[in-house]
Amino acid sequence: MTRFLSFLSALIVMAGLAHADPAFWRHEWPDTNFNKTSVKNWAEIMSGGPPRDGIPALDDPTFRKVGSERRISGTEPVITVEIGGATPRAYPLRYLTWHEIVNDSIGGIPIAVTFCPLCNSGITFDRRIKRGTLRFGVTGKLRNSDMVMFDRETESWWQQAIGEAIVGDLTGTKLRALPSWMESFAQFKARNPSGLVMEQPDYDRSYGRNPYADYDSSSRPFLYSGENPPHGISPLERVVRVGDRAWPLTRIREMGGVREAGVAISWEKGQASALDHATIAKGRDVGTVRVRDGQGRDVAHDVMFAFAFRAFWPKGRWMIR
Repeated sequence: MTRFLSFLSALIVMAGLAHADPAFWRHEWPDTNFNKTSVKNWAEIMSGGPPRDGIPALDDPTFRKVGSERRISGTEPVITVEIGGATPRAYPLRYLTWHEIVNDSIGGIPIAVTFCPLCNSGITFDRRIKRGTLRFGVTGKLRNSDMVMFDRETESWWQQAIGEAIVGDLTGTKLRALPSWMESFAQFKARNPSGLVMEQPDYDRSYGRNPYADYDSSSRPFLYSGENPPHGISPLERVVRVGDRAWPLTRIREMGGVREAGVAISWEKGQASALDHATIAKGRDVGTVRVRDGQGRDVAHDVMFAFAFRAFWPKGRWMIR
């Protein structure tokens, strides 16, 4: 898998450099304003392989009670969203791995549940901005190996890891990240016996399979040429990002959790990696992280790969002790 990704990466880099010019993209994106951007070098944006909407985002999915779900293994990861008094919802990574974005609404709040497998970045955003409510799709482009999303209202391009528009009329606009977290389906079900889990999408996909087998044990990320993390941290080590701080997951696990910088970060075993074994349910145990503030409230955060934190927060603080 690693050798294949390296070969594929080289081919895409060569093709991407040849087409690192908005003039090449305008036939596919006639309504995107390429004259407005925060990207300093167009070569930073590369094709990830699929075309626009080649990875189909999901809109307004259906749900079922967790007690009636028999296809999802207890160790499989889900992104949990709990908003106000609304029934908690679980979005399985067995589906998000193939779709990357779910446009949904909970408790009257329009949300986008996003997952970039290449960065292990799972973030939930409020889809409302001053200009209205947006609906997101997948461009098929990557920047620092992170998914570039687009909104269907203005066709501006958005960086998933930071929730900010980087190309188009909305450049500089930021989305509000909402508290959500990755945990095992069993953990979600035990805490929310009346909770809801997203129904399997009506697409011909190998749900439950991981198309990125062995990826999180690779020595280098896919389509990333930036600097590696400092302090000897492996590029594909998971870190817990809260704002512009990152805690290595190995440190949190070894200490049984930490209380620093105004947050309490806990860890417990039981969640399989979605990026290890070819069958997600058989992935090694990477555990579940929860981040809370001093009042015990859940805090928006991300459990992402270290190289992505280094790329998008070059002046960020590494919480290594």
